[in-house]
Amino acid sequence: MKKTLSLILAAVLALSFAACGTTIPEDGMTYAEYSAAAVESEVTVYTYFQAAQSWWEKDGQGVASIYTQDKDGGYFLYECKVSEDDYKKLVPGTMIRVNGYKAEWAGEIEISDCSLQIYDTKNTYVAKAEDITSIYGTDALLEKQNKFITVKGLTVEAPATYKWDGSGSQGDDLYLKVNLNGTVYTMVVESYLCDKNSETYKAVEALKAGDKIDIEGFLYWYNGAQPHITKVISK
Repeated sequence: MKKTLSLILAAVLALSFAACGTTIPEDGMTYAEYSAAAVESEVTVYTYFQAAQSWWEKDGQGVASIYTQDKDGGYFLYECKVSEDDYKKLVPGTMIRVNGYKAEWAGEIEISDCSLQIYDTKNTYVAKAEDITSIYGTDALLEKQNKFITVKGLTVEAPATYKWDGSGSQGDDLYLKVNLNGTVYTMVVESYLCDKNSETYKAVEALKAGDKIDIEGFLYWYNGAQPHITKVISK
């Protein structure tokens, strides 16, 4: 998956980012070009920071897994190289340049072996949650992967469990089964994104079978859609 294959990029004309009036530099790809690129291809995108899992050091290098988006689609950066100083400068909407390799893991399309540079702090884009309720469970959902989304009208099947099999303890990822139109789906509170002290984590811990909720989060994928919840709205 992490081969050093080069994707020879043809120079493209600068395209307008309608959301913020910025242009894509010639070494960057549009979201459509990124989507069409083969897995293991080298990719360069200009996108906007939305949220991140915790920063940590791996083999002496600072890394973070990061959720980003532009007006056309979302990107998940897996263990992206970034210094602690630059990580602290990242706020929602910051435009960044990302270079790495397109990868796939359990259906999740992501950019791995990557690094980022803060490109522009003035032209910003913060995504609004896109309502994907009507297409949840359909093939059309794949086109929304990694975007900031909302799903409405969910019924909690059972209290959330610590880890996928219930073997964990407070502070581990929370797994929540919800029912939408008669089908049960799994959604997750990723503890590195929303830790045990966060409002989101506590809200999901408190849910009971039969509770009616809406959620917001990032449309992560693990053998199917598995949103990383960032907000719960009780009905």
